[in-house]
Amino acid sequence: MSRRSRRGRHHGVADTSHQRAVNYSKLRNPLIRQPAFSQDRLEAIHDTALRVIEELGIKVLNDEARAIFRDAGARVDEETLMVNIDRELVASALQSAPSEFVLHGRSADCNVTLGGDHVAFVCVGGAPHISDLDRGKRPATLEDTRNIIRLSEHFDVIHLQSPNVESQDIPVHLRHYQVTESQLSLSRKPFFVYSRGSAQVEDAFAMTRIAYGLSQQEFEAKPWCYTIINTNSPRQLDVPMCQGIIDFARAGQAAVITPFTLAGAMAPVTMPGALVLQHAEALAGIVLSQCVHPGAPVVYGSFTSNVDMKSGSPAFGTPEFVQAAFGAGQLARHIGLPWRGSAATASNVADEQSVYEYLMSAWGSILGGVNMMVHAAGWLEGGLTGSMEKFILDIEVLQTFAEIFEPLASSDADLAYDAIAAVEPGSHFFGCEHTMERYQTAFYEPLVSDWSNFGQWSDNGSLTATQRANGIWKQILQDFEAPALDQARTEELQAFIERRSAEGGAPMV
Repeated sequence: MSRRSRRGRHHGVADTSHQRAVNYSKLRNPLIRQPAFSQDRLEAIHDTALRVIEELGIKVLNDEARAIFRDAGARVDEETLMVNIDRELVASALQSAPSEFVLHGRSADCNVTLGGDHVAFVCVGGAPHISDLDRGKRPATLEDTRNIIRLSEHFDVIHLQSPNVESQDIPVHLRHYQVTESQLSLSRKPFFVYSRGSAQVEDAFAMTRIAYGLSQQEFEAKPWCYTIINTNSPRQLDVPMCQGIIDFARAGQAAVITPFTLAGAMAPVTMPGALVLQHAEALAGIVLSQCVHPGAPVVYGSFTSNVDMKSGSPAFGTPEFVQAAFGAGQLARHIGLPWRGSAATASNVADEQSVYEYLMSAWGSILGGVNMMVHAAGWLEGGLTGSMEKFILDIEVLQTFAEIFEPLASSDADLAYDAIAAVEPGSHFFGCEHTMERYQTAFYEPLVSDWSNFGQWSDNGSLTATQRANGIWKQILQDFEAPALDQARTEELQAFIERRSAEGGAPMV
């Protein structure tokens, strides 16, 4: 299938019959990983993190989690709620946690491997607001959530569904029904479930079993969905985050353990110090998951950056963010786990700042060896807003990364000696046989960018990239057709939602 018909490049009209078919659904990163530290400094960071959780401990607010830690051999103080985890327990957990695993989609072609040199891109997650050129910034609704699910399903360079924007027109105790149903009905890709209490998690698991036609045993045999667990830096795991780790581990589903360590605010102001705290908190969450279910799929997550020390606002795309990404990737490889990184910007609109901060963040993650890059499309305003136009602009970048990952051909014909011999000195290669045989399949065709020169711009070509992106997302949504879901399962899913809603839904506890 051509890039234009598959990937939504709807501006302009062109003959697509000779365009090359591309597939970005399975990506591997062949680039050399950029280290932040020498081996001895890396080991020093790891050792210091072990000292933090062994000697200083982690405050654990969840009663069940403390009991699990205690049963596994950790020292637990019920008065202070502090848990001290020794090195042997950490080593045992890291030995059982899988270095690579597969998240399963509704169809096998949507399965996503996390770990090794595999790369998965995930769009904006958790933003309370949505924005576009037509209506500006506003509180997000269920329809906004569903629209971003549709865009994520359309582009094969987005590999996992995400929490994207919050459906604020639905009460929280009912919201998970509609959001989970939307992911299951509009997409075939592995999807996200919030850890907002055991009742909501179990509802989402039950809906998955219904939609996919799985028994309890079949569901728990493979990871079908994932959650993201944020620690309360510094050194605290709260009630719902602990419960999320426990619930997902017991069910064999994936948890992405992601400390939110901003240097100078919730973490030491030095990057090595911030990474020590990040590493310690991530290890604590990983240990909990493996104490519940040895072999449960977990991802080492990081979101370390710096803040503006005058205002306290998070900063992204900074040199510190990139250095932290290199260090986080190195630490994840050191303990042998898949790594989640991010591509972020603090910009409020889809402007030049949003582009260069996003690119710096993304390159930091890519060169750091990221396996799961979250917020990779549509993130604005430090995560407070999901942008429809920014989503499309970021897809352009992700497709560029996908092309960069492709190995350069190395056949003798590609070396082009005969073509060089056939073209006179001072002439050109536009019309030579070597070019004419290849030009229709040779190069990346941009989604949003216009590579024609100024004098050749058409009225459509003279639009800004953001304006073109506005037309592209609208056309994709207009043409979108949801992947078919068995009618009987659809009806059972709706009946489940109606019954559980009538029962009062599920509280956020």
